[in-house]
Amino acid sequence: MTDSTDPATVRATISVAGRVQGVGYRAFALRVAAARGLRGTVRNLDDGRVELDVEGPKERIESLLNDLRTGPPAARVTDVRIEWGRATGRFSDFRISYEGGA
Repeated sequence: MTDSTDPATVRATISVAGRVQGVGYRAFALRVAAARGLRGTVRNLDDGRVELDVEGPKERIESLLNDLRTGPPAARVTDVRIEWGRATGRFSDFRISYEGGA
């Protein structure tokens, strides 16, 4: 389990824009994040973007970013933005959130 007191553990809020809704992007993000042992959520936003709230080792999150820039085959990613912060330790796994979005 990732320890939020570990200085190597960070939090990232990642916003992905482009053709990323209705193409399996959340399921893709879930698979690649969970495969890296990351914790957090992914959700659709009302403005058409997908947002990830991720915690784990910074190098694993940076590796995740490479996959997110490509996405699943039907996606067309035009922009990926990331905001780094301190880990909260509130996540126990990685899952799709259906709150507050399309």
